[in-house]
Amino acid sequence: MDNYLESNNFFENIDPFELVKTYGTPVYVYSEKVLRQRCRDLKNLLKYPNFDIHYSVKTNNNLELLKIIRDEDLSVDAMSPGEIYACTLAGYSLDRIYSVSNNVSADDMRYAGERGIVTSVDSIMQLDLWGQVNPGTKVSVRFNPGVGAGHHEKVITAGRNTKFGISRAEIDDVKALLKKYNLTLEGINLHIGSLFLDHDAYLEAAGVLMEISEQFESIQFLDFGGGFGIPYQKHAEQPRLDLQKTGKAFDALIEKWTKKTGWNGTIVIEPGRFVMAECGVILGTVNSIKTLYDKKYIGTDLGFNRMPRPVMYDAYHEVEVYHQNPPTQQEKEIVQVVGNICETGDYIAKDRELPKVEQHDLIAVLDAGAYCYSMSSIYNLRERPAEVLIMDDGTHRLIRKRDTLEDMVKNSIV
Repeated sequence: MDNYLESNNFFENIDPFELVKTYGTPVYVYSEKVLRQRCRDLKNLLKYPNFDIHYSVKTNNNLELLKIIRDEDLSVDAMSPGEIYACTLAGYSLDRIYSVSNNVSADDMRYAGERGIVTSVDSIMQLDLWGQVNPGTKVSVRFNPGVGAGHHEKVITAGRNTKFGISRAEIDDVKALLKKYNLTLEGINLHIGSLFLDHDAYLEAAGVLMEISEQFESIQFLDFGGGFGIPYQKHAEQPRLDLQKTGKAFDALIEKWTKKTGWNGTIVIEPGRFVMAECGVILGTVNSIKTLYDKKYIGTDLGFNRMPRPVMYDAYHEVEVYHQNPPTQQEKEIVQVVGNICETGDYIAKDRELPKVEQHDLIAVLDAGAYCYSMSSIYNLRERPAEVLIMDDGTHRLIRKRDTLEDMVKNSIV
């Protein structure tokens, strides 16, 4: 395959070296056009009329990107008071924010409850704590359907080997606590895992949640979670999740169940990766090249503190090269693309075939919009990168400044 970013005009005819000259490296670059298109793809998923999409803020919390998502009429899922606060700064009204909690404190629950934000709890003890802190309010409960899916064990969020959710065996305990604290069960939800490209497990779990909902009378929404995958192996032309096929099968399941039960509430999904991953890339500079014991290492400023998914999940991201001095012949070689962090595991790509790389070339890592900047750190006291948006009109602007040395130590007390 040709250079994927160039083939799809990701940079809107902007030379990546121009971006780097303006903003430095590493730098995250986002496409407004791609982000809006992914939002619209999901908006057309179902024909069922009462359908809402909750973008998962943990995926990427940049305020300007949240504003675009709000403009595309997606609601949001927030995991913490910090994410709730960020959503309000991005212009979200409180009724479009849904809180998804996991092992949180009474203070977290109070923060959401005082703002009237419906919150999902995922254990009997957390439901009891919610009732103590926010009696007489609405609440949601996360169930574990016993079905999980995902590309790595660390992202499977349902089934027998994960910390998330309440089992069906605990339904009577849920009902007892709802009565004890005069709580209204506004909705129930699940999440089976991340990055599925086939919908079978997702719809199996959806059927389980529908069955569970029949045990309660007050439910206004069913949240079937996210996990919609994207093709990370673009050079191999990995197939996309067939949204049309998925939507058709999902609609059929909903229609059959609602005809049986007469339920006409809201169907919710909570994708994050599908919305955000493909709209982002990270650009880094090649600082060093060496061969050591028959392996060639391309040393970049893309350490795992800036690009954490490969070390976190053994995740695969396509890597493309932008040459400062384009070669006359396109030689290829097998290389290791590594970062500048003092850790053996600091890899971006292992045993990857790339066009021959020279010092000062740029490395572009694709599909970096999701779970990359939001999971970044200042490990080794290296600054988190700047973030830049390429807008619909082909211009670009800074949407988050690069950390400064002062930023990284400003909370220290000396």
